[in-house]
Amino acid sequence: MSQFSLQYPYVLGLILLFLVCDKWCKERTQAIFFPHITTLVSGSVKKSRFILFLKYFGVVSAIVALSSPVISTSYQNSNKNGRDIVLVLDSSGSMKQFGFDINDIYKSKFDVVKEVVSDFISNRKNDRIGMITFGDVAFVSSPLTFEKKFLQKILKMQSVAVAGQKTAINDAVTQAYKMLSKSKAKSKVIILLTDGIDNMSKVTNQELLSLIKGSNIKLYTIAIGTPRDYNGEYLQALANASGGEFFATTNAQGLKQIYKQIDKLEVTKLKDKKIVHNEYLYIYPLFLAILSLLVLVYYRSHRGVV
Repeated sequence: MSQFSLQYPYVLGLILLFLVCDKWCKERTQAIFFPHITTLVSGSVKKSRFILFLKYFGVVSAIVALSSPVISTSYQNSNKNGRDIVLVLDSSGSMKQFGFDINDIYKSKFDVVKEVVSDFISNRKNDRIGMITFGDVAFVSSPLTFEKKFLQKILKMQSVAVAGQKTAINDAVTQAYKMLSKSKAKSKVIILLTDGIDNMSKVTNQELLSLIKGSNIKLYTIAIGTPRDYNGEYLQALANASGGEFFATTNAQGLKQIYKQIDKLEVTKLKDKKIVHNEYLYIYPLFLAILSLLVLVYYRSHRGVV
């Protein structure tokens, strides 16, 4: 971002002083510097508005040069300590249930989830985000990417039972850990959302817990629906093993608050270094001042003009 300014703006006050002196100190100036000015300019010497312009323009340009005009351009050098986040979304048949949002009971749970997750994605401006969708099987909907608009388009394309009717939580979380194992980010996060109990995974509970404990990837687990719909104790154990947290909610408003809370817990640190480049412009008004005063001297000396 470029900005014009004067380093010494108070110097412009000399313009006012010059105008006052030009009007009220004229006779005194002539007496000191040009004692015979009346004789020299009398007779054939003619008045010229051009000479008056050169005088004013030259003096004002010189004063502007003294005020040191400058264009400052700021560069922001950001050291972004972003996170790699994988969103693991349950798209099993039970996500088709209505009534999760009391403001619109005809929205399915999955529709609400997509809206809330879309807002979460929008807020994570400096993070890479990937997405895994699961039902009978788990598949990568999007690899880790900074392209949030692309990711939101992929999210909109997801639908209930796109991966089958059942629930393969362990397989999905395992796939998320594999995705992040190749990441070089210092901070890695998985956010699992489900409304059911695992009934389809090939990976056992103990295998997944061992994988989580041997990793530095934090796992947040979110359960939606009534407590009888999901295994809260198991989801809590998964989160605890990773140093993350377990959340549960029965409605859309609660889900929004959960994602906002996770957003605050996983704040991305930015170290900004501001670099300012100054381009000094005094040479231009100074050149104009010298040029106008030279022309003034020439006209007075050779043209007999005052």
